[in-house]
Amino acid sequence: MAVHSSPQVFLFLSQILGKKIVDREGRPRGQVSDLVVTIADLYPPVTAIFFSPTGRKTTFRIPWPKIIEVGERVVVDLLPPDDPLAATIGGGELLLKDSLLDKQIVDTHGAKILRVNDLHLLQVNRNLRLVHVDVGLSGLMRRVGLKKATDKFFLWFFDYHLSDHLIPWRYVQPLFSSDLLRLKITQDKLSQLHPADLADIIEELDVHKRSEVFQSLDVETAAEALEETDPKIQVRLIENLNPARASDIIEEMSPSDAADLLGDLPKDKAEGILQEMEKEMAEDVKELLVHPEEKAGGLMTSSFPSLPPQATAQEALNLLRREAESLDLIYYLYVADEEGHLFGVVSLRAILMANPQATLADLIDSRLVSVGLEAEKEEIAGLFAKYAVKAIPVVDENNRIKGVITFKSLLEVVAPQLGK
Repeated sequence: MAVHSSPQVFLFLSQILGKKIVDREGRPRGQVSDLVVTIADLYPPVTAIFFSPTGRKTTFRIPWPKIIEVGERVVVDLLPPDDPLAATIGGGELLLKDSLLDKQIVDTHGAKILRVNDLHLLQVNRNLRLVHVDVGLSGLMRRVGLKKATDKFFLWFFDYHLSDHLIPWRYVQPLFSSDLLRLKITQDKLSQLHPADLADIIEELDVHKRSEVFQSLDVETAAEALEETDPKIQVRLIENLNPARASDIIEEMSPSDAADLLGDLPKDKAEGILQEMEKEMAEDVKELLVHPEEKAGGLMTSSFPSLPPQATAQEALNLLRREAESLDLIYYLYVADEEGHLFGVVSLRAILMANPQATLADLIDSRLVSVGLEAEKEEIAGLFAKYAVKAIPVVDENNRIKGVITFKSLLEVVAPQLGK
């Protein structure tokens, strides 16, 4: 199987490792110990072979252009004084055996952590590229030399053909190196995951790897994943960050989630983070921290839309468009005066259907369900069930709106296994 004569051939890493290496004169040079790839490409090309010379413990590197043939043996174009290079790897390079075999990876398509049993390579003319990761039993049996026997057993006993379980490399994120995790290509792959899936993956990792993965994420992705993560793990992740980095992430969270997290942190750590946060956000969070977590004041968020009665439907739409990304609630807009006295609510549906010049006073629904700051979670849950609303405003003794409780926030307290 000559490299230059085969238009397209698939190989497994396990089929290449340990192969004898000879030069063009047929003289033995050693055996293949690993392959080097450049990971910047979508399908990483093999750039070199690491080999161990016969009778020596030293490992050397042969550039891939020096490889003439990969078959029963690996033939290399090495003639004196053309000596092999030292076994080093450069930036953006990866050793396939050393770095991937038996290591954990994230399947970003299936959103789960898997173990690498073999690696699938595509040989086209003189190029060899990494195209798949094999995570199946078949790959493991191939490596230990039991592939044929295992296939026969499964076919005889189960009438089942044991197939390879291959994951395209473009969906694979290695977890072995903190340096690799910081690459932009890594951040792009992990940010494609749903925050809840990413949170599940982070929770599955051991404490050190969990911290490495979390710290590799951009601020927005880290905040989204953190909101979906178990509260105890949230605390451990934030405790490992300096206050400036922690504040950047927490500022991207909803005020209610931020308050819950800061409330679980040691007091000095929480105060250090609050000092680094933007003043307005810090004040909102401090106000929420005053209230017990399981009462209305502790469940509410201060990030909700509100306008006075004289505002028009067009102004309401403009507000929602402008602020939607930072709001925890957009289904309802609350109508209140400058001092916060609550008059009623207008649904997003009503705003969209209204004449743009209609005032909120014309659209308002004054049949409003609200709760006080000290309302218990059982009372709040009963109101959600009875009125089938998506959110309930929280008011003080003077009917001034202080925040809004979303159904998700209530669920996180009443049924935490469902709310996260």
